[in-house]
Amino acid sequence: MAKAQTTFENTPTPTFPDFTKFDFTKIQADFGKWFGDYSKTFANGKANFFDFDGVVAAQKKNFEVLTAANQAAFEGVKAVAQRQAEIARKAVEEFGKVAKELAEPASAEEKLVKQAELTKAGFEQAVSNLREITDLVQKSNAQVAELIQDRFVAQIDEVKSAIAKVAKK
Repeated sequence: MAKAQTTFENTPTPTFPDFTKFDFTKIQADFGKWFGDYSKTFANGKANFFDFDGVVAAQKKNFEVLTAANQAAFEGVKAVAQRQAEIARKAVEEFGKVAKELAEPASAEEKLVKQAELTKAGFEQAVSNLREITDLVQKSNAQVAELIQDRFVAQIDEVKSAIAKVAKK
């Protein structure tokens, strides 16, 4: 079944509201009802329904915590990078020693045993290094998360007290 094609000719013309039928006295009365007590909302140039000073203080605390969290995250990244550099330096030194040991004359069996021992020691060291780096990252993340969590909880308490303060007025 074919759909009828919509053209300019058969498109309905939108209807606009008839402004002549509006009751402006009712609108004015509603406006007066809604905003009649608006002047009471502000006393001494301050809003009674909102604690602007409290909001500014809270945002200042939020900024301070954000700065502290960024600093803690940066310190964590710095510690991880330093430790990775130390591990890499030590690995290069160890590689030089291992290369010398494997270059010394020995039987094929002795070299295979030595390679197996070195491989095992290298793997154990790599796992130990990985655990250490993981612990550093987890410690840094936990520190940052704790800062943010503590501020979030404090923010909720501040909001509750601000609401209670305004409700008493």
